[in-house]
Amino acid sequence: MHRVVIVGAGFGGLSAARALIGKPVEVTIVDQRNFHTFQPLLYEVATAGLDSGDVAYPIRMIFGRAGNVTFRFASVTGVDWVRREVTLAGTSPLPFDSVIVASGATAKFFGIPGASEHSHPLYTLTDARSLRDHVLRRLEDVDAHPDSVADGALTFVVVGGGPTGVEVAGALAELLDVAVRHDGFRFDRTSGRIIVVDGLDRLLVPFKESAASYAALTLEGRGVELELGHMVRSVSASGVELDDGTRIPTRTVVWAGGVTVEGTVASRLAAAVGPNGRLLVNPDLSLTEHEGAYAVGDAAAVPWRDGPSEADRICPQVAQVAIQSGGHAARQILNQVEDRPTAPFHYRDKGIMATIGRRAAIAQFPNGTVVRGTLGWLAWLGLHLLYLVGYRNKAVVLVNWSWRYLSWGSGPRVIVGEESDGADLLSDRPRR
Repeated sequence: MHRVVIVGAGFGGLSAARALIGKPVEVTIVDQRNFHTFQPLLYEVATAGLDSGDVAYPIRMIFGRAGNVTFRFASVTGVDWVRREVTLAGTSPLPFDSVIVASGATAKFFGIPGASEHSHPLYTLTDARSLRDHVLRRLEDVDAHPDSVADGALTFVVVGGGPTGVEVAGALAELLDVAVRHDGFRFDRTSGRIIVVDGLDRLLVPFKESAASYAALTLEGRGVELELGHMVRSVSASGVELDDGTRIPTRTVVWAGGVTVEGTVASRLAAAVGPNGRLLVNPDLSLTEHEGAYAVGDAAAVPWRDGPSEADRICPQVAQVAIQSGGHAARQILNQVEDRPTAPFHYRDKGIMATIGRRAAIAQFPNGTVVRGTLGWLAWLGLHLLYLVGYRNKAVVLVNWSWRYLSWGSGPRVIVGEESDGADLLSDRPRR
């Protein structure tokens, strides 16, 4: 039986494995976590809108009835291309005939001093839980020590004006509203500041100008400050310094400024890489230097190839690219097993979305049509429920969203992480 190893259980890895269920191949998914994370909703976990279990689903439960798909809980350290083995930390390697690299990406800090040590990225479930605990502690700190507002205890800086940054900023604004209205916090809501910083002069660059303007006006209407056209010069435990010398006192910096493949599994494969460390692939998504190997999703420089004018265009690092490229790579392995030629990948653009909060979202379709406001918000809700893994998760998230819309006061605003006693709460240690 042809042996296929899939490195990573994100959108790309799951899509590839699903395409191989019941096929004449033996599939092993390997990941350092035993669950799949629905990354588009991590910001909801980080801002206490959803619980961790609502956006995570055990991998074994997804493929429990697939006789030819197994799971290995391990960390990948590299690939031995001569022996045709995926090497694992602390356990025996996995031999393969074909391998699909779907190892994703990680936060990119651009070498900015202090950014990796003193900011909160939002790429894993651990990141989201850590940020939620941190934010909720800041609310408790200010309630007990109102004078800490002057030192930035209630100031939240979001670095990055893309979809993640916009969604986090909008959700933080709603969290502060709920905290004052329903949770009995005694601080003045107007003392809470949410600041979005981006080096470009507009938000949501992939969207049309009208959509970006709507997002900016909506955020400002909800009390969010925009510092556009400014780069972050440095980050410390007590504040952020911008390129014009402005210093913003803050204890909370959310990093939504971009991702990179550098430092991930894909960077340890002795394979050719392109921008941001993304693996270079042929039109059929096979690695340029290794036979029987494919790369998909965020880990790869996936070619768009939607037409002659798109021949050199690279797909963005979004979920739809991972889903489509993962399924395509799996089909090319089946083509090889059955002695058929492989086919080039063609990305089907299904549009882009971003939510700003309650009854405010943007949906931009491939033809350029933009739907915003309540209709855009409903479209955003429906699409995310559609792609969320697991019927239980779909039901729970739908109930939570519906109840929050009706009551405003619901949400898992609980601090579960370990921390030293209250005397240390106002002086956070570096996260890394």
